[in-house]
Amino acid sequence: MKTIDLRSDTVTTPSEEMRDIMRAAPVGDDVYLDDPTVNRLQDLSAEVTGMEAGLFVASGTMGNLVSLLAHCARGDEIICGKSSHIFLYEGGSVSSFGGIHSSQVAENADGSLPLDDVRDLIRVEDDHHPETRLIAIETTHNERGGVIQELDFFSNTRSLADKFGLKVHLDGARLFNAAVEKGVPATAFTRYADSVTFCLSKGLGAPVGSVICGQADFIKSARKIRKHLGGGMRQAGIIAAAGIYALENLVDRLAEDHRRAKMLADGLRGLPGIKLDPDIPPTNMVFFDLLPECPLSVDEIHAGLKARGILTSSVNEKRYRLVTHLQVSDHDIEETIAAMRQVLNA
Repeated sequence: MKTIDLRSDTVTTPSEEMRDIMRAAPVGDDVYLDDPTVNRLQDLSAEVTGMEAGLFVASGTMGNLVSLLAHCARGDEIICGKSSHIFLYEGGSVSSFGGIHSSQVAENADGSLPLDDVRDLIRVEDDHHPETRLIAIETTHNERGGVIQELDFFSNTRSLADKFGLKVHLDGARLFNAAVEKGVPATAFTRYADSVTFCLSKGLGAPVGSVICGQADFIKSARKIRKHLGGGMRQAGIIAAAGIYALENLVDRLAEDHRRAKMLADGLRGLPGIKLDPDIPPTNMVFFDLLPECPLSVDEIHAGLKARGILTSSVNEKRYRLVTHLQVSDHDIEETIAAMRQVLNA
């Protein structure tokens, strides 16, 4: 029985074509800047984000941490969303590794930060306070359901940051999902940021890695911090080659993931005991909640689906997240809908 894995878009495995390219990749010692494949990935990443330079890192969490450490000193403050990945899911690393204070603001429904509230949180030099240095934003926004903010939000965030001399970091883990869905280049978002991190190992289907992009001086600082964190990966061209393949071949097909997420949501909507988020899935994530009248627990639904070859994940005891990706087909979506009907006895 084939396994249909909807836990995340991080679960993809390399295709044979991607593996062949990885095996054939020329390599060198990246810590000495000698790996030609890593260098090419970094240059390509900088080009598609409109930045001067790029830096290959092991993960999106490392990318965000390195970026914030490069922008901020110990005792500085960042402003981020209360539901942001940086605040919720990165182990408090900016505090534990960087001594950076975070001030959180509740996001709007579309994952944007209410900029009037952000303005009220900005603190200038004062012996009693940490000094605000940076605003961190996220697109697509994971906890808000893979949603994309309007471009005005990015430009207005840039204007506010400039008014107070702040940096803007974009956690663009699923940046290309946002760009494809909006029908714009990635630079439509990144042009307003001082730095951006995007993941190769999510919808783009590479086995590992993320890239930080920014101005050359910033990347120079980031490279040193990456070394401090143990992120010098030596002959990393073997995995960087997968990232190049993904950027050159797998960006436009993200639209298929979005289409299948909508197909999945349409098939689940109206089933007894669950309530889907009211909006059409904006990208590749389908969220739904268990209603009080649902006779099954999250664990029981997980077990019922797993027995039918479908792996799923939940945010908490009441809320599910299903994620489509390049190894989920139309048939897999149909199978998942049928299995959910069976489990819920619908």
